[in-house]
Amino acid sequence: MSPSSLSTAGVLLITVPAVAFGGVSLLTFLMRNVPGYNDNPVRRSLWRAGHAHAGVLVLFSLVAMLYVDQADLSDGLKSLVRILIVVAPILMPLGFFLSVVRPSDTKPSKLIGLTVVGGAALAVGTLTLGIGLL
Repeated sequence: MSPSSLSTAGVLLITVPAVAFGGVSLLTFLMRNVPGYNDNPVRRSLWRAGHAHAGVLVLFSLVAMLYVDQADLSDGLKSLVRILIVVAPILMPLGFFLSVVRPSDTKPSKLIGLTVVGGAALAVGTLTLGIGLL
């Protein structure tokens, strides 16, 4: 692996404990019946989605780093692909979490748009990587 891909993978690995901490937090909310979580289905669902997307996308991004250096892409495009693929596990969960920050929020705020931006980054990054691998 190139130094750039190794550094990116290192950053991604550092985020894993944060994802695990988020899971413990959600479990605590469930077990302690924290107001604004169990009694707020929108918040509960979006936070669950945020945690799930964070975990899956961090793992996906780690695997994708193994392929970036093998792709027939310019160095600039490889850097862009690394960035786009790493932005997704940051922006998508943030959009889910921050759109219903207050326990009384019953519908997502405009910050839910971060999920769309993260999804678009993931789509462009993986499409570019896929084409570079063909």
